[in-house]
Amino acid sequence: MLSSIKKYKALLFIGLFVVIFTSCGGGSDDVEVMEDPANLVFEASIVGQDSTHPYGDGSGTVIFSFSANNTSLYKVNLGNGETLESSSNSLTYTYVGGGTNTYNVYISAYNGSKFISTNISITVKVNTNLLWSDEFNYTGSPDSGKWNYNIGRGNNGWGNGEEQYYTDRYENVKVENGHLIITAKKENYEGANYTSTRLLTQGKFDFTYGTIEIKAKLPSGGGTWPALWLLGSNINTVGWPACGEIDIMEHVGNNQGTVQSAMHTPSSYGGTVNHGSQFLDDVSTEFHIYAVEWTSEKMIFTVDDVEHYRYNPSTKNSDTWPYDAPQFLILNVAMGGSFGGTIDPNFVSSTMEIDYVRVYQ
Repeated sequence: MLSSIKKYKALLFIGLFVVIFTSCGGGSDDVEVMEDPANLVFEASIVGQDSTHPYGDGSGTVIFSFSANNTSLYKVNLGNGETLESSSNSLTYTYVGGGTNTYNVYISAYNGSKFISTNISITVKVNTNLLWSDEFNYTGSPDSGKWNYNIGRGNNGWGNGEEQYYTDRYENVKVENGHLIITAKKENYEGANYTSTRLLTQGKFDFTYGTIEIKAKLPSGGGTWPALWLLGSNINTVGWPACGEIDIMEHVGNNQGTVQSAMHTPSSYGGTVNHGSQFLDDVSTEFHIYAVEWTSEKMIFTVDDVEHYRYNPSTKNSDTWPYDAPQFLILNVAMGGSFGGTIDPNFVSSTMEIDYVRVYQ
């Protein structure tokens, strides 16, 4: 009996040894240890972004690029309430909603339950529907389906003591190489010493509210006075300034580089106090995008998406806000007058070139 018990204990010991040896030996059943993600890099490229489009081309499309070590999955919080996942190293996303907005975008790189995160801030511009445009992708005279002309000197130079005679001649206005070209010239013509052109969409196109973008390169020379602006379509019935005037951009060669935006209303007109400006040293050598965002509440004026003036009167009535009715576009180069000032006696000619005019709504 005793011998049997000893044999049983010996067998039990051997069995336990085998089990322990088997469970500890070999590596096939080891628990895998997940490594921590590391070296997370996160970048964003806004489609169409350049010196004149710092917030992109208006499409709202952004290409996100990212990488990290020991990572199997990325989660991108786009800053607008939406989160997307990716197992690759890039993600393309299009923001919507209109306007220029800033988003704080967060990314997390995962390896199992372990993750690391970082974030970047991006500012993206989203245009709404294109309502009207002239891209000037033709050759010859401006499109007669879109543009009219003011001809002559008007009442004392269109009311500002200007010295040019406005014409529709090819010498003063033409479209070539994808640009509208308005040329102010020194010449004796119909009793004036200078000629130029004033184009307008009156009777062909007007609108209420929207974003207007005009990409232009401005003339130079003392006395030049280019302008990109809007007038109320009811000007012939209510007169000026009751119709309202929106000056998107004015520049004078006697103050080279300073571009100004202004509002003319019954409460402040002529030498209006409602204006703002910024300085650009290359307005006559490079194209810039001059724009205004016009809503029922405010006007925001920018150059290349950089704001320099905002008009938002606390009281909006016919005196301060005649801007709930249609307006039409005007493009012109004046010479001299109350704002243009003294004309350089050595002035011969100079041009304003416009790449496009676009109205979004």
